Amino acid sequence: MLEDESGRLRLIGQPLRNEMLVTGCIVAVMGTENANGDFEVVDIKFPELPAQLERWHTAGGSATNGKSRKKIKLDDEDEDMEKPDPSSGKKIAIVSGLNISGTDADHSLELDLLSEYLLGDALSSSAQESTSHISRLIIAGNSIAPDNEALQVHDAGSGTKKAAHKKYGYDSSAYNPAPTAHLDDFLASLLPSMPVTLIPGQHDPANVSLPQQPVHGAMFPHARMYGHIPPAEGEEAQPGWFDAVTNPWEGEVEGWKFLGTGGQNVDDVFKYVESEDRLGMMESMCRWRVVAPTAPDTLCELSALLVATL
Repeated sequence: MLEDESGRLRLIGQPLRNEMLVTGCIVAVMGTENANGDFEVVDIKFPELPAQLERWHTAGGSATNGKSRKKIKLDDEDEDMEKPDPSSGKKIAIVSGLNISGTDADHSLELDLLSEYLLGDALSSSAQESTSHISRLIIAGNSIAPDNEALQVHDAGSGTKKAAHKKYGYDSSAYNPAPTAHLDDFLASLLPSMPVTLIPGQHDPANVSLPQQPVHGAMFPHARMYGHIPPAEGEEAQPGWFDAVTNPWEGEVEGWKFLGTGGQNVDDVFKYVESEDRLGMMESMCRWRVVAPTAPDTLCELSALLVATL
């Protein structure tokens, strides 16, 4: 279907079979209307990626954390611009789905192995040299596992567990502080050695609808000590070593521009296509220039909730 404010038009044709399409895509089609009233597509075009700036033309490299830089002189400009040194060979580590639980200790070994790798402990000299080039760790969603135990209560009479009745508002009996405490300890062990960017996910303690707000610093009494310092009047805010951000998030690390999410948008697109190529879905969303094409239809979005309450 091709839809706008005037109505809907059914699309058919071979070009549609060669493209990944879901609801919410921004497309332009060329074709003719057949005898059945359907629009037979001959060609289809997407917005595609806009022209990208060179690495050292981005917004000042605010998240470079004081790494090595050198001055360059551009031929077509009269002013000096700072350029990150390409010989530094810095890397960015991205992890997702830590799923730290308060009732299951299976994650402890994985976290210890990850921490040892990132910090370069118990590794060969070549591996230590490789990890020493990691300039920032990005945790992309679902750091906290869904606590299924909190959804059940123990029935003393039968010795079994049954589903608890859902309540409106805060339910102190269903809250388990252990997962966030474990995550805080994990972050605090890394932050003296490398900066960390934390993106909230579907199961993390943040609002459910997109865009999700950053996980509140009160959840991390140890890690928040490495947060950003409030800027002085007239100055731009600089990210700290512990940078809790929104989902989706757009930022800059080592001169490279990043656009990241907690994965809900990709999971929702996955429901409607037969492909298993999630990287292809992410590439398609960049070509469509839509981060969450299926919102608000099947992906909870803040704007839809606001409209529903008016």
